Amino acid sequence: MIDSAILSPISLHECTVKFSPDFSLRDINWRIYPSECWVILGANGSGKSALGATLNAEGEQLGGSITGLPETDKVAIVSLEQQARLINAERDKDDSDITDEVFIGTSLREMLDEVCGDVSLRSQLLAQFDLERLLDRAFRQLSTGETRKFMLLQALISDPQLLILDEPFEGLDAVATQTLIHCLGTRVVGTTMVLILNRFKEIPTFATHLALMVDGELHHKIAVSDTAAVAQLSQLLHMQTTDLQVPEADTEAYHKPLDPTQPLVNISNGRIAYGEQLVFEKLDWRIEAGQHWQLAGPNGSGKTCLLNLITGDHPQCYSNDILVFGYQRGQGESIWEIKQHIGYVSSALQWEYRVSVSILNVVLSGFFDSIGLYQSASTSQLAIAHRWLALLGMTERADSPFQALSFGDQRLLLIARAMVKHPTLLILDEPCLGLDDMNRQRVLALIARVCKQSKTTVIYVNHHASDLIPGIDNVLTLG
Repeated sequence: MIDSAILSPISLHECTVKFSPDFSLRDINWRIYPSECWVILGANGSGKSALGATLNAEGEQLGGSITGLPETDKVAIVSLEQQARLINAERDKDDSDITDEVFIGTSLREMLDEVCGDVSLRSQLLAQFDLERLLDRAFRQLSTGETRKFMLLQALISDPQLLILDEPFEGLDAVATQTLIHCLGTRVVGTTMVLILNRFKEIPTFATHLALMVDGELHHKIAVSDTAAVAQLSQLLHMQTTDLQVPEADTEAYHKPLDPTQPLVNISNGRIAYGEQLVFEKLDWRIEAGQHWQLAGPNGSGKTCLLNLITGDHPQCYSNDILVFGYQRGQGESIWEIKQHIGYVSSALQWEYRVSVSILNVVLSGFFDSIGLYQSASTSQLAIAHRWLALLGMTERADSPFQALSFGDQRLLLIARAMVKHPTLLILDEPCLGLDDMNRQRVLALIARVCKQSKTTVIYVNHHASDLIPGIDNVLTLG
């Protein structure tokens, strides 16, 4: 580590930074001294991630001054947005549809070799994050949690002067979370850190300062040692959910009725493997209508693979004995005969949803299971979509582009998209990933209401023990 005594503070004075035609950070006044650990809190869309990006020399500076920023190679940043960029970059390298050559992707070993960092720390973290066995795996083949762990490892071993971690605990299982907290608290002591968090309860004990972003402005810059101010900030961020009503289903929609005597899903002796790499085997799972499930397990245990077996998005679904909505996989069923009964939210869907489309049309696309909207919605469907936007507090932004939203607001829209048709089966793969306290409580309350009042059966994937949902009483644990 570089001696913090020789470093200057990072200073932002009356700083205005533009990130899009509709959003700028405004009049930011902030001083970060060496070795401090700042936690930035705030609602989705408030500018937390933009503030972190500003410290990474991103955005267009329109006014004010920024001094004391380290050189670019001495700043390490990990964020959900950066994770999506890396995945898309790997996808863009894939020209197999042109060359007919199979592109496996860049291996972790190759990517790590590009980082000139602490070799000893690299070896320790590879073991602690359980990544040694994956060194020859391509980056794009990792699970969401494994991707996050690898990006964190890269950042930690690069010996940065400034470490920016935007939602560092999202997507991590309990073991990986504790490993990261221990490393940040003991092994990168002396590094200036900025942690961007949605959950007040995730503030680590080694944090020195807190601040709140509100509509592009930085407020309430306080020291953690000021317990009275911290208590006031906690109260300010605590949001109560009241009077939530799930919009009704589209009475004009028609789906082939299901056989009530059949389970929704029945998997017998399920198995997923990639060559000699076994994900799981001998898995039996039967889901009855109205029987809600939580799917649990550490990163890489196969949770998303299992969900993709149900939806038909995994190539090994046809080599398994799977019955879905009365259809036996591999006996001529159409994928749309299956998907018309399913609502789905996942990180993969969010990364795929890159088309230019309005917020309203994202919700409407849920009626047609499409990425983008290519059909005319009925009057009834339009009315229901507008009710969902009102519920999410986005009525005034109905015509805004989806890609201009913050990561958390995008997730809220995709949850509305999944719920809008009141599907027979609602699959929620870490639906609260990237959401602030208020929006997370809204989502959890909505899911609880769906479980209690609708005919939709829910499968819920979650790593946070605090995000349990009343009514989900069945648990399947992998790994």
